[in-house]
Amino acid sequence: MLATILYVLGIIAAVWCVLDIFKKPKLDLLWKIILCVAVLATSWIGFLVYYFIIRQRV
Repeated sequence: MLATILYVLGIIAAVWCVLDIFKKPKLDLLWKIILCVAVLATSWIGFLVYYFIIRQRV
C-alpha cells in the first residue's frame, strides 16, 4: 500500500515538473524535451534534482 502511494506521488511530482519546465521561457525546446525525458525516466531522482538544482538556475 505504501509503495503504491509513493509511486502515485512520484508520478504527480514528475508531471508537475514537466508542466513547470514547459512554462520556462528561457529554455529552448530541445532542452525542455531533454529535461522532461530525464525527469519522467527517473521519477523521484529527476524531481529532486530539478526542484533543488535546476529550477533556481532557469
